[in-house]
Amino acid sequence: MRRIKPKDIDKMMRSMGIHVENLDATEVLIKLSSGDSIVVRDPQVSLMRVGGEEVYQVMGRSERLSSTVEAYSPSDDDVSLVASQAGVDFETARRALIETQGDLAEAIIRLKEGRV
Repeated sequence: MRRIKPKDIDKMMRSMGIHVENLDATEVLIKLSSGDSIVVRDPQVSLMRVGGEEVYQVMGRSERLSSTVEAYSPSDDDVSLVASQAGVDFETARRALIETQGDLAEAIIRLKEGRV
């Protein structure tokens, strides 16, 4: 079976009036009618324009956020631990813990990868 080169695919799509553009997105937020949200962090986002319409394709690791989640406030011990392990200041560590609802490991990983 012959493999088609990405350049050839782009050419064929343009000939059919389909234009694709990759977007440099850092996060995608989808708000659902239920009040919940879906967050895709570090996504790969493509915008396809077809016949005057825009179609967005989003790929990445998603997380569903419930609107019924109670406000979380991390303990000073947890904040200190995350700050020291990730090499960040106290307030940055606190924000990461709030974002991850207290998941220490996830907060440290996100901070080390620069996702907070």
